[in-house]
Amino acid sequence: MENGLSSFWGPVTSTEWCEKNYVHSSYIAEFFNTISNVPGILFALIGLINALRQRFEKRFTVLHISNMILAIGSMLYHATLQRMQQQGDETPMVWEMLLYFYILYSPDWHYRSTMPTFLFFYGAGFAVVHALFRFEIGFKVHYVILCLLCVPRMYKYYIFTKDVSAKRLAKLYVATLFLGSICWLSDRVLCEEISGWYFNPQGHALWHVFMGFNSYSANTFLMFCRAQQRGWDPKVVHFLGLIPYVKIQKPKSQ
Repeated sequence: MENGLSSFWGPVTSTEWCEKNYVHSSYIAEFFNTISNVPGILFALIGLINALRQRFEKRFTVLHISNMILAIGSMLYHATLQRMQQQGDETPMVWEMLLYFYILYSPDWHYRSTMPTFLFFYGAGFAVVHALFRFEIGFKVHYVILCLLCVPRMYKYYIFTKDVSAKRLAKLYVATLFLGSICWLSDRVLCEEISGWYFNPQGHALWHVFMGFNSYSANTFLMFCRAQQRGWDPKVVHFLGLIPYVKIQKPKSQ
């Protein structure tokens, strides 16, 4: 890391990572941490096209768009290393988790208007507080808590899903989260040692790549589960034999 380095975007005002700044371009602070968000955008675009083409509920359209916004925000943050752009990355992370919370828990929520209303004001309130105050550890703890709140419901969906291909999506979600977390922690905790290596494995960039597929796997699994709830006869098929997506068959009455 090179603290306070001045370049096209001026002095660094955000959190830095283990990648050296402005090595490949004077316009991109952390080159690999920036371009590694591209797979996440492409996966989200594939999910969005599938959701629109098969007329899934609007919540999934919004979910895939939020994944794209998050990846673009991350690109801007790592390209500039400015505090405002960092907030533009972190705030959508919280909004996205609130959206996951809604998708996971809303089917069994008895009062339909209360949950989206509460989550909307919670997300808006967080955005205001996060814009006024800088709390790095607090943000991470808050984000982890939101993630953990989604785990019980995700596990319930996994248990009640009998389709082998759908279960494989859930396992991919867990595997990519585990591998990505190792890369994130290594880049953050072992940066001093890694900086002395001949080759930097770019752990944070790998985190972006893993999380791009992680989000896509989670979204596709949730689309499958929701289609089951709606009686749409979902099946997991593969685009070009590689990329899984959900194909549904709605009853003629719908």
